Amino acid sequence: MNHVIALDVGGTGMKAALVAPDGTPLHQARRPTGRERGPDAVVGAILGLAAELAEEGMARFGTPPAAAGVAVPGTIDGANGIAVFSANLGWRDVPLRRLLGDRLAALTGTDCPVALGHDVRSGGLAEARIGAGQGVDRFIFMALGTGIAGAIGIGGRIEAGAHGYGGEIGHVVVRPGGPECGCGARGCLETLASASAVSRAWAAAVGDPEADAADCARAVEAGDDRAAAIWQQAVDALADGVIICQSLLDPSTVIIGGGLAEAGDTLFTPLHAAVAERITFQVAPALVPAMLKDNAACLGAGLLAWDLLSLEVTA
Repeated sequence: MNHVIALDVGGTGMKAALVAPDGTPLHQARRPTGRERGPDAVVGAILGLAAELAEEGMARFGTPPAAAGVAVPGTIDGANGIAVFSANLGWRDVPLRRLLGDRLAALTGTDCPVALGHDVRSGGLAEARIGAGQGVDRFIFMALGTGIAGAIGIGGRIEAGAHGYGGEIGHVVVRPGGPECGCGARGCLETLASASAVSRAWAAAVGDPEADAADCARAVEAGDDRAAAIWQQAVDALADGVIICQSLLDPSTVIIGGGLAEAGDTLFTPLHAAVAERITFQVAPALVPAMLKDNAACLGAGLLAWDLLSLEVTA
């Protein structure tokens, strides 16, 4: 069976899959990223896992992978296949396309084209093609995790912007003069409505450094007033971010994934209400949970690999 390798490189773990042409995962694996051992070790782990998947594919299907796709955090130069910078992984200017292509070619004896993508935009692509964005012409995908990142979906593709930074909704300022963000600004959305932000606020409120956003959500459901106040602050900030997106881009749908979205109705019910309160001339978007959860970026990397092959055929 024709297949491609898909890799999603996270701050602590990597997800990998062999992916069929329709986006179906044929085999999946997870490994630690190993970032505590430094950026060279991370690159080595990526190449090693890709080689493992290539061998698995050849053993299962009798053919080498047709291509590979890898999704990484931080800033990338997709055209040249370079992972430019990632604070979480500690790397700069890693020629990941060349390194991965060379490793797979040496292993399989055939050329293996490699696509490099941004993790959240890759996740947005997967949601567009095989997830909650199927049939939706214009949407925003928002991932509420350690930070908040987004992807702009238009006609089944993801708009990266002129410089590759399109969709960075987490760095829209919703509370001027608010908490300092890692980007250098103050009051960015991700300082208030990310899973990390909620975790910090709840841990401080209960005096337990191990308490996190999931604990806060459970406390909200149990009727804890302190949790409800912290949760509502995050929801209000997120609603402000949604309205900004609506004013600028007018999507029909906002797809919400990441850790906070796992709270289900505990998030979506008050978010619907907060967005409705803020709507003036805008048309309210549908607010829906992501379908692919933490597999989105990996499957999106696989779709990027298949797209790369399609481009080579038509070139």
